[in-house]
Amino acid sequence: MPESKAIAVLGYGAIGSVVCDRLLAGGVPGARLDCVVGRRAAGTSVPVVTAGEAIERADVLVECAGHAALAAHGEDALSAGADLVVSSVGALTDASLRERLHAAGPGRLFVTTGALGGLDLLVAAASAAPFTTVRLSTTKTPAALVQDWMEPSQKEALLSARGPVVVFSGSAEEAAALFPRSMNVAATLSLALPATPVEVELVADPAADLVAHVVTAEGPVGRYRFEVRNQPSPGNPRTSRVVPYAVLRTLREAL
Repeated sequence: MPESKAIAVLGYGAIGSVVCDRLLAGGVPGARLDCVVGRRAAGTSVPVVTAGEAIERADVLVECAGHAALAAHGEDALSAGADLVVSSVGALTDASLRERLHAAGPGRLFVTTGALGGLDLLVAAASAAPFTTVRLSTTKTPAALVQDWMEPSQKEALLSARGPVVVFSGSAEEAAALFPRSMNVAATLSLALPATPVEVELVADPAADLVAHVVTAEGPVGRYRFEVRNQPSPGNPRTSRVVPYAVLRTLREAL
């Protein structure tokens, strides 16, 4: 029987903690949780280490810690020979970082699709002919969309909204940069369909009990519309509850 691979998880928040729990429970055959990077991971049964130590120990590094962590440690992991599973897809809209990660090795790069479905069909259609338009409309609660860069008056207006409010309208790259913990879906769509700019609308709705993503695409091959409604993560309403399980699915592909 082949030896299981050592998995290091970078980040122990709403995503990383679920990934760790599933690994400890044997939820991914052939994978063994070796260590975790994250101050909140002190109660786990595996060593809590620095990112550098995790890279030295791991066959696969699973990034669940955000854009800055991926930028700081992703290239080092790949260069050290560890495979890298990325959850913070929005960071890859930075062309420089994306190019560095794709050029690094001998470790392999795996990117999760996160909270979005239907990409296989869209990519297939785009391979025949590029889409003429691709649009994404995402709806979350106001509290999930408040950002540190917002002025106090803007935060207050957002939190006191009584109905749906358009918080952002623009490109997927801008959306991922301004809302890094909420717009990985926009980045995923943009990276999957690079020939067509993705138009993004981000809506705050105080009545939203689910995280909604509506994708529409039109082109020579056809017209497509996907609607996804995910439960928000109990630990972080900025992300969907399904995301850790999408990360685990990608990890299985990396083994």
